[in-house]
Amino acid sequence: MTTHTVCRVAELPVGQHRLYAAGETKLLVYHLDDGFYATQSSCTHIFAPLAKGKIVEGCKIQCPFHRARFDIRTGKVIDWANWPPGLVNVLNAVRGEKDLQTYPVRVSGDQVQVDCP
Repeated sequence: MTTHTVCRVAELPVGQHRLYAAGETKLLVYHLDDGFYATQSSCTHIFAPLAKGKIVEGCKIQCPFHRARFDIRTGKVIDWANWPPGLVNVLNAVRGEKDLQTYPVRVSGDQVQVDCP
């Protein structure tokens, strides 16, 4: 693992998320009420860009395409893809539930740092 500085604390307000590159890895960094977190940048369902998703219920990221929801802190699936009804069932037969990859994050001074390959 390599440590990458992705932004300054003040650049990412609480309740927001943003896409960053850490070396060759694209990831999303989130600033929640209890700190900073990082996950892979695409949904595990059909690889939709989670940067276009929204944070819901304070700690979940919702995919903008099929409404899969993941716990930002752990990457665990909360609700698998469920929209639109019917069509998504066909896609779900091909792509079973899969958690998001998460990355360790720490704050050093005013810098947000992520450990990733």
